[in-house]
Amino acid sequence: MLPAEGDSVSEARNVLFLCTGNSARSILAEAILNSEGGDHFRGYSAGSHPKGSVHPGSIALLNELGLPTDGLRSKSWDEFAAPGARPLDIVITVCDNAAGEVCPIWPGTPSKLHWSIPDPAAVEGDAQAEAFEEAYRNLHGRISDFIAANG
Repeated sequence: MLPAEGDSVSEARNVLFLCTGNSARSILAEAILNSEGGDHFRGYSAGSHPKGSVHPGSIALLNELGLPTDGLRSKSWDEFAAPGARPLDIVITVCDNAAGEVCPIWPGTPSKLHWSIPDPAAVEGDAQAEAFEEAYRNLHGRISDFIAANG
C-alpha cells in the first residue's frame, strides 16, 4: 500500500506504473525508478487484473542486475485508489491494454502518461530472457529521461 501522509517519502513524487497483470513491465519500472529516482521519486506498481505473483523472469533479471526485489508483489490498482492512500503525482501505463481501461479515481490529481512496452511475459521459450532484457532497456531509458526532465 502507498505510504500514509507524513511518511518519510513525503518530499518524493509518487509514481504509479500500471499494467494489466502487474507481474513484469510495471514491476520492472517500479524497481528501476526506486533505484534511480533518489529522493525525488517513489515508484509503485499495480495491475487492473493482477496475476497474483511476480513473473520469475522479472525477479531473475532484477537480481542479475543487482536491483532490490524485496517488497515487490503483484497487486491490484484498487489498493492505490482506496480511502487514505497517499495521493499520486504521476500515473504511467506501460501496456496498451491498461491504457485503454477505465481507471479508478486516484487520490490527488496525477498527471497521466502512456508508454507502450511489449510484454516480455508473452514471449515463450529461449527468447523470453531477451524479451525481459529489452523491456528493461526500454523502461530504463524512458525512466532516465523522465527523471532528467522532472527531477
